[in-house]
Amino acid sequence: MNAKDIFDGVTDIRDDLIGGAGETPKKRKRWGRRRWLEAVAAVLAVAILGGVFLRPGGGLTVYAIAQAEYPKMAPYPSGLFQFSDAAYSVWREDVAEQRRDLGDISPLQDFFARSTQTFLTEKPGENRVYSPLNVYMALSMLAQISGGESQGQILDLLGSGSMDELRKQASDVWNSNYRDDGALTSILASSLWLDRDVKFKQGTMDILAQDFYASAYRGKMGSDQFNRALRSWLNEQTGGFLEEQTESIELDSDTILALAATVYFKAKWHSEFLEKNTASQTFHAPSREVEADFMHQRSSQRYYWGDKFAAVSQSFEEGGAMWFLLPDEGVSPEELLADKEARDFLFAADKYEWNNQKALLVNKSIPKFDVSSQFDLGDGLKSLGVTNIFDPMVSDFTPMTTDVDVPIVISQASHAARVVIDEEGCTAAAFTVMPAAGADAPPDEEVDFVLDRPFLFCITGDSGLPLFVGVVNYPTGD
Repeated sequence: MNAKDIFDGVTDIRDDLIGGAGETPKKRKRWGRRRWLEAVAAVLAVAILGGVFLRPGGGLTVYAIAQAEYPKMAPYPSGLFQFSDAAYSVWREDVAEQRRDLGDISPLQDFFARSTQTFLTEKPGENRVYSPLNVYMALSMLAQISGGESQGQILDLLGSGSMDELRKQASDVWNSNYRDDGALTSILASSLWLDRDVKFKQGTMDILAQDFYASAYRGKMGSDQFNRALRSWLNEQTGGFLEEQTESIELDSDTILALAATVYFKAKWHSEFLEKNTASQTFHAPSREVEADFMHQRSSQRYYWGDKFAAVSQSFEEGGAMWFLLPDEGVSPEELLADKEARDFLFAADKYEWNNQKALLVNKSIPKFDVSSQFDLGDGLKSLGVTNIFDPMVSDFTPMTTDVDVPIVISQASHAARVVIDEEGCTAAAFTVMPAAGADAPPDEEVDFVLDRPFLFCITGDSGLPLFVGVVNYPTGD
């Protein structure tokens, strides 16, 4: 899609074209629900509020000022071509080309661990879903458009020594987690939405498009059409999976700029659950007992444990896995997130090197669930040391605009995420876990892993980085 298509689509407010304003160059495949896990996170919308501008009359004008070029990947061989060695080789080469050497990721792991603990423990006893990778990409973009101490605070939180270092790392992280080939769907998208009266720096917009894969659009802020275009873009990038949450995203006429980042993930289990084995079972939620449908599977695999938890994984067919951590009896998920050993395991680059593990026959019982949450990131970011961007007296956004006489601050930072699992979706989800016995070793041959009380989950992509982390207190909703 070229700039004229986006211009026509947004200004005409045609739903079929608005939805494509920001669509990747190749058309996405639409998959049936059977045997798929749909894990979708997240919308991070950062609205930047400035002073009052003179707004001339006239009709709506929305157009692209910078466009990201997304990788074009060969489709996974299927149908008549599934046995073609040539087609398979081309597909494999494209998958390999997306991977990057991420080098030392310990600063990234520190950000993931600190931010996850901050945002998942704000509302104890509730379902909570957070995408560390999504917020990392949004903050990286925010660092690019800020300057001085405002930028320095973000760099410190993300563990980067300079913007050059952050740009390279963000680009590598983005590419390592981007897949859209029919075998695995892991779509990352970003965009910038500017008021038509803002004097922007084209060089900054071009850097955002090149290094952060973020497109930029400009129009009449606060208009119904502009808000519709933004919501349509968000829904398109997340497959309509967060449509209820995006309804609350609305920018008023005083908004100067909005930054949005999304992640959309969809994958098959490597080993499916059988629907005939699903049965109703009691889940011991924080305030009451609830009945939920539990999926069951028996398999030989690695069983992990720590001083306060037990854990197993369910692998995806084309890379990545979903990890389930069951706190010991009397330990809440929030308490587990405060435990260093549990955090070290949750965000380990290679969990398969964990010391406390054993190959066992594991009887898994996993409740089907649909969990979602939406919350403001502002207080959490301030507690993590990012404060200047919220203060008009010290905020610095000079890399983005020449309107330096207008105070610009973050006025909204909304994060929404949702994860759904069932047999048709992908046969992976929350496991019903057996109580772990501290640091003691499990039985010699067989163990029951039953997720029948509040637990943690973590979805990792092909890169091993955490796409989503969540707390399930009520698998049937709270």
